[in-house]
Amino acid sequence: SGLRPPKAAKALPQILSPDACAQLLDGGDALATDPALAARDRAMFELFYSSGLRLSELVGLDLDDVNPQTGEAQVTGKGSKTRIVPVGRQALAALAAWLPHRQPLVRGDTPALFVSRHGARLTPRSVQLRLNRWALQAGLGQPVHPHMLRHAFATHVLQSSGDLRAVQEMLGHASI
Repeated sequence: SGLRPPKAAKALPQILSPDACAQLLDGGDALATDPALAARDRAMFELFYSSGLRLSELVGLDLDDVNPQTGEAQVTGKGSKTRIVPVGRQALAALAAWLPHRQPLVRGDTPALFVSRHGARLTPRSVQLRLNRWALQAGLGQPVHPHMLRHAFATHVLQSSGDLRAVQEMLGHASI
C-alpha cells in the first residue's frame, strides 16, 4: 500500500508511410462517379497532407485563405490563432482542378473553399467519411482518419529535414 504503479507508456500515433500516402492520394478516386466530388476530395486530401492541417482548419478554409501565387494558406487553428502554412505543388494543382467544379455547386455567396454537392460548407464528419472511403478504394486495407494525414505530414517533414522547430511552427503547436 502507498506505492504507485509505474505510468503506462503512451502509444505513438498511427501514421501512413510515404508510399501509403501516395497510394491514397493517387488511387482514391479510381471508382469515383462524380468528377466534381472527385476533384474536391483530391484537393482536400492533398491540402491535408501537404500542409498538415487539422480537420477543423480544413473545413474552415475560405476561398481567399489560399494564395496560389505564394503557395501559402492562412488557417485558423485552436484558440482562434491564425498561422501561415505552406501548400505543396500537387495540392495547388488539385485546388486549381477543383475550383471550376466548385462554382456551379455553390449556393449564394458561401465563401467556403470546400462545399458539398448541395452547396454548403462541408462538415467535419463528411470529410472523415470521404477520407475513409478513399482509403478503401485506394486499397490501403486500413481505416484512415484525418489526423493520420497530419501525423504523416509531421513525420515525413521531420524525416526529410530534421528541423523539429519548423515542424512545430507549421503544425501550430505551442509546445514542442
